[in-house]
Amino acid sequence: MIDRLEMFLALAKAQHFGRAAEAVGVTQPTLSAAIRQLEDQLGVMLVRRGSRFQGLTPEGERVRDWARRITGDMRAMKEELRAGREGLTGVLRLAVIPTALGAVTQLTTRFAKAHPKMRFSLRSATTTQLLAALEDHEADAGIGYLDNEPLGRVVTVPLYSERYVAVLRADAALAAKARLRWADFAEADLCLLTPDMQNRRIIAGHLAGAGVEVAPKVETNSTIVLISHVLSSGWVTILPERAAAIFLEGLPLVARPITAPDAAHEIGLIAPWREPHTPLLSALLAEARRFDRD
Repeated sequence: MIDRLEMFLALAKAQHFGRAAEAVGVTQPTLSAAIRQLEDQLGVMLVRRGSRFQGLTPEGERVRDWARRITGDMRAMKEELRAGREGLTGVLRLAVIPTALGAVTQLTTRFAKAHPKMRFSLRSATTTQLLAALEDHEADAGIGYLDNEPLGRVVTVPLYSERYVAVLRADAALAAKARLRWADFAEADLCLLTPDMQNRRIIAGHLAGAGVEVAPKVETNSTIVLISHVLSSGWVTILPERAAAIFLEGLPLVARPITAPDAAHEIGLIAPWREPHTPLLSALLAEARRFDRD
């Protein structure tokens, strides 16, 4: 039953029999047979079929929600039994918004010292992708914004407040000012993250509030690409202070704090709402609370 539910979840996500079979490492006929056996066992049709996958039935939608819970509980039970025998082992999977990737090293380093058998898998994700990864059990936890857009039913632990700086070449005109206002960017050539990222929506909101039209020269989902254009073209980007810090050493760049208003947003750990927590998640939440206090 668990294997069939896992295959069903893979199909619901991939929406394609071939890709779902590849994702779980079986042949397509094996996956198709498992879905039919699950339907026979439950007495309902779960998948609308034609010559190809056409979606889930209403019953399939409900079973998908149950399947997530059941398979998640099974993984949690196995993890708890393993932790009782060996301590915390395995891979901690974190989905992290791009602007927090530099800061997450402080949390993972501390966690690794406390649990030396653990390994880490970090993936860059928008807030929407982060929440989807938690729901689909593709990430154990995430790090993202806590206070700007609704997160749904999750557990959160604040880690730090994000403040913003302009990153620009030392010879740029705006670099002559010790502090900048959001209105100062009215004539600047900006490089910004893409609109699907919450950081971009936050920054665009502050710029618009200061009467600045948001029409960047470059949009990208990579902070490295932003910095490359600042260096080569003399343009300006706006980043969280912690994200900008790693680019300042050894490069002809400066960071200028943005005030008037002094904007700050909470970044924190985001974990699935599930009781009881697995030993891994309990340990991670405890480390995050210590991180916040420190």
